[in-house]
Amino acid sequence: MLSGMTTDETYLCPDCGVRSPVSELTWHCPRCGGPWDLDFTAAPVDRSALAGRVNSLWRYEEVLPLPAVPAPHASLGEGRTPLVALTDGVSAKLDYLMPTLSFKDRGAVLLAELASRLGARRVVADSSGNAGTAVAAYGARAGLDCTVYVPEATSPKKLEQIAAHGARLEIVPGDREATAQAARAAADEPGVFYASHVYNPYFLHGTKTYVYELWEDLGGRLPDTLVVPAGNGTLLLGAALATAELHAHGLIPRRPALLAVQAAAVAPLAEAYAAGADTATAAPAAPTLAEGIAITAPPRARQILRAVRESGGGFRTVTEDQIRDAQRDLASRGLFVEPTSAVCWAAVRAEPPAGSAVVPLCGAGAKTGLAPAVR
Repeated sequence: MLSGMTTDETYLCPDCGVRSPVSELTWHCPRCGGPWDLDFTAAPVDRSALAGRVNSLWRYEEVLPLPAVPAPHASLGEGRTPLVALTDGVSAKLDYLMPTLSFKDRGAVLLAELASRLGARRVVADSSGNAGTAVAAYGARAGLDCTVYVPEATSPKKLEQIAAHGARLEIVPGDREATAQAARAAADEPGVFYASHVYNPYFLHGTKTYVYELWEDLGGRLPDTLVVPAGNGTLLLGAALATAELHAHGLIPRRPALLAVQAAAVAPLAEAYAAGADTATAAPAAPTLAEGIAITAPPRARQILRAVRESGGGFRTVTEDQIRDAQRDLASRGLFVEPTSAVCWAAVRAEPPAGSAVVPLCGAGAKTGLAPAVR
């Protein structure tokens, strides 16, 4: 156990009921190997009290599992991204306007702050790009020794960004799963903090601030539908957490539907949902423009499917041509995002949901460039 911990929270396995102190650095359930949830209860947020608070996601201090006092030294001012109209009833939240140009900053800042407060000797992460750049940046901000494992096919621009922040790059031959296995082997070493955006629930408590910002900016309400990309489900599960908390405290009259979007090329969650299954069967790897959500076997599949069903939402899949066209359409509107970030807009363009909706634009186009036109 490491010293310096400033919270009494414990990890909880949603399947086995096993518990572990956060300070033990146990990154997964020792019984079933699954990802942790967090035994944490958020307090209600008084919207009228927010005006004088810090203009970052740390303003929602009642719902974060890390105390905001003393001020977090890993913060780069993340959060509070703009909400702009796209069409009647549909708006986009520009989460690519973050310090590292992706929504992953929301979760990465909590992981870096947690690792710092735990006094971790070393931080490791695995990523296909955006989570790695975020962990590298916030690790640098917190003065942490950081190593990021990436697949060999990772975008050169993302590799450059990770290295620029001073993190050690470990380029792993093979696919995303091979990369995760390499990082997990390192995470089992003594004193190492595994900054996993998939296994560590603090990341989800960071991404849930996306919804708290919508709630604040929309005057204490939420849209009828939250459209979210679904790979490992980190934004979707964060949204589910936030809507449950807001509803439980009587701050919204009902929870919005979660409409999850996958690339048709790699869609294990959409296929499981259509089959009425409780969890997903691993899908074969396939090339797709939406590399950020091309997850063949999401560790939190059971939780993702349950969250979508409980919300009254559903799943959509989009083709490569639809992704390509959506990216270009957004660019024509002044919004240049990476192809993965265009999947939600692709789904909405194909079939607009009833009522109001918000789509997230999660990563900047500068990280990948424009998807090549079909010849």
